[in-house]
Amino acid sequence: MPQVLMPRLSDSMEVGTVIQWLVADGTEVRRGQEIVEIETDKATMAYEADADGVLRHLVAAGETLAVGAPIGAIGEDAPSPPSAPEHATPEPAADDIAAARPDAANAPAAATATAVAAPTATRNGGALSASPVARRTAAALGVELASVTGSGPRARILKADVVDAAQARGVQPAATAVVAPAPSVATAATATVAPVPAQDAGAGKGHVDVVELSRLQQTVARRMAESKATIPEFAVSVDVDMGAAVALRAQLKQQVERPPSLNDLLVKACAVTLRRHPKVNGRFHDGRFELFERVNVGVAVAAQDVLIVPTVFDADRASLGAIAQETRRLAERVRDGSITPPELSGGTFTVSNLGMMGVERFAGIVNPGQAAILCAGALSERVVLDGDGAPSARPFMSLTLVSDHRILYGADAAAFLADLRAGLEDPLALLL
Repeated sequence: MPQVLMPRLSDSMEVGTVIQWLVADGTEVRRGQEIVEIETDKATMAYEADADGVLRHLVAAGETLAVGAPIGAIGEDAPSPPSAPEHATPEPAADDIAAARPDAANAPAAATATAVAAPTATRNGGALSASPVARRTAAALGVELASVTGSGPRARILKADVVDAAQARGVQPAATAVVAPAPSVATAATATVAPVPAQDAGAGKGHVDVVELSRLQQTVARRMAESKATIPEFAVSVDVDMGAAVALRAQLKQQVERPPSLNDLLVKACAVTLRRHPKVNGRFHDGRFELFERVNVGVAVAAQDVLIVPTVFDADRASLGAIAQETRRLAERVRDGSITPPELSGGTFTVSNLGMMGVERFAGIVNPGQAAILCAGALSERVVLDGDGAPSARPFMSLTLVSDHRILYGADAAAFLADLRAGLEDPLALLL
């Protein structure tokens, strides 16, 4: 009987958690129908049936299994689930967590209820396609998913659709404030925050809350520790005159409704420059240099309690307008919890920009599997002398390239930054 195996949904995925079954046990399904939601180390996404037949659940929602372990079966006479699969590691249900917590009586109801998958509504006998955050929002607002029209791909229901439906019924969207964040970001933290007595935390520290990390947060912590422990990194900085770039964006604002941002311009400039500096678009691995064929730029996006880096693929070949559209789309998907593992994989270089937060200069951490990360600061006005020797104020941006010294040396980093600076100070070429 064909089995449904825990899929490998990202390069770094080792285990996955069955968040919820989208189709009831014993229900006939069609190939391509979404049947289960899986939480990986990067995101939560629906997995589709690869065959027609009757679906049997072999594990319950909340169980964590290794990649390749059977989680279900599809066939004419699929086996019923075993009583206690030995390969599964069950996670505590919300009721169990609440019972174990001394302060459970004072906790908001949604904070524990949303830790368990919401019931799957159906329309015309089939499972609805809805994002995890949309399901939790619907549960919190009391909206029946079957009554909501989805605006996403293939009529997938998004959080905004649920909020619109709630407003149409007179329900205030502020109620979503108690909805737990997406499982890929901080579900575990929401469900397992528990106070630690002051005497156990150390004298003088007072009340301490212990927050368990979500799988995504655990992965980020592990990979950043791996980076600092294994990558001999160094940082090189330059200051770039962004006067021409600011003027170009001002012109574009008069021509298009949503012009590219300066960060979009920076992504495009990095992509073009990476094509001319192949080692920066590579990595050190097993004593060798690996130079990537494609230029895929990861753009750091701050989500709740974690930093997520979606990927702009083939950014060197994309127009500035296309990059702007893609970065907006990816940022929205990160923030509404609908980003998928493929959109978070495959990056060959990373751009991180804290300029919008007023940070003028910083040095990030190289993502394992890449040679470098570019860190951009805020624009700051500086007085410089023009060609006639007269003083004038110009907007400058500090750029810092943090590199893996095993593949890049000081001269490599300096040459890349000099080329990047030239492109940003004469940005018209980036429009070609």
